[in-house]
Amino acid sequence: MEPLVYARVSPPPSGVPAATPSAPMTPKPASIVIVFESEESGLLRYAIGLVGRRTVAEEIVQETFLRLHQSWAEVENPRAWLYRSVRNLAINHLRDRKPESELKDDTAATDDSPTPEVMGKNEAIGMMRLLLAEMPEEDKTLLQLKYHDDLKYQAISQRTGLSVSNVGYRLHHVLKGLADALRHAGIESSRG
Repeated sequence: MEPLVYARVSPPPSGVPAATPSAPMTPKPASIVIVFESEESGLLRYAIGLVGRRTVAEEIVQETFLRLHQSWAEVENPRAWLYRSVRNLAINHLRDRKPESELKDDTAATDDSPTPEVMGKNEAIGMMRLLLAEMPEEDKTLLQLKYHDDLKYQAISQRTGLSVSNVGYRLHHVLKGLADALRHAGIESSRG
């Protein structure tokens, strides 16, 4: 085994500018546009389910995309980041506007306010989307093949190269993990 050799780095000669770290690359505008086009309607439904008012939900989604634009370089998973941000902004809105919502309880429900069942369902859907967005690709692929493509374990095994028993084992643990995460988030059923 050869000994490690450490090189001494000397400063550049006078008159030669030192190398400057390159500025962080800015994302292509099309990237955030693509994320906006694919996620905006789902985020809006999720926000409506959380806050109960379309106008407030639109403001929350707009604010979320503005924040994403500002921190685009740091965000690794935009979809998960968006759903988490919408949920946080909705919770902040509800907490900050509590007296307003207590007054509205005495008045008749407006036509655009969803029922508690719809709100619970939208929150459950949004939380599931968030969990799926944060899931490793291999696990997403297994769920896709089983529940979207409706394949049997044998066919999934042939596509993925996993043994049939390993497919069943992994799917069981993925589903158990999703159920535990939903329970931890306070969602016990599809009604929230």
